[in-house]
Amino acid sequence: MTTGPARHDRSAGFTLVELLIALVLIAVITVLMFSGLRLGSRAWEGVETVSDRVADIRVAHNFIGRTLRQARAVELVFDGQPMLVFSGDAERIELVAPLSEHVGIPGLYVLRLTLEDAGDHPRLVLTRWLLHADVLAGGDDVPEWEPLMQASAIGDNSSPFDQDLAAGAFGRTVLLPQVAEFRLAYFGIAEGEQEPEWLDEWTDQPRLPLKVRLALSTPRQGWPESVIELAGQAVGGGRSGRSGTTFGAGGY
Repeated sequence: MTTGPARHDRSAGFTLVELLIALVLIAVITVLMFSGLRLGSRAWEGVETVSDRVADIRVAHNFIGRTLRQARAVELVFDGQPMLVFSGDAERIELVAPLSEHVGIPGLYVLRLTLEDAGDHPRLVLTRWLLHADVLAGGDDVPEWEPLMQASAIGDNSSPFDQDLAAGAFGRTVLLPQVAEFRLAYFGIAEGEQEPEWLDEWTDQPRLPLKVRLALSTPRQGWPESVIELAGQAVGGGRSGRSGTTFGAGGY
């Protein structure tokens, strides 16, 4: 009787060649997995970095926009002359607006946005005074308020950042530590004019502008230019809008 060809016995296990191929495949898969993990980690770190940069400028931009939309037409008397507490040029602005109840004392504040030297790029700083005669007059911890266009620089060691002074009635905060561009323009009817127009500054005017154009960017992050409409709510009487209070020389 003729027997057929011998059948290969698989129970003997894998051959050496098969084992080597399997080890090579496992090594390749392991390398690919770790490369993918490293790539994913770097990508995630990049996303977090961009998110942080965007978050910083978004917070600053939203704060400025919200503050402008809530601007109040408050008039005070300074050095014997009534004046509207709203003025600005291309790189600084001062106005009266409410702040969040989580910041200082609830109420209206004189808010000033300015650029201050900070190395290669200036920083954007918010300075705030509670709209009250005793606070605006200044004191041991609080510099005296003067209208923006007459004021001297406040950035010194007596006014530290991120500290509430005078029980929260005064403070200075860095909105952005580095600024590539902070540019403002004002749209409204200037005194003596009949039609509104865009101007690089809004000073010594009897009314608020209708709109403010804001361009804001950092060295590493841009943001679309925006135009903010002002509500222009008038305030009179009470602690927050004492238009009969006199400030300046001989006014205390």
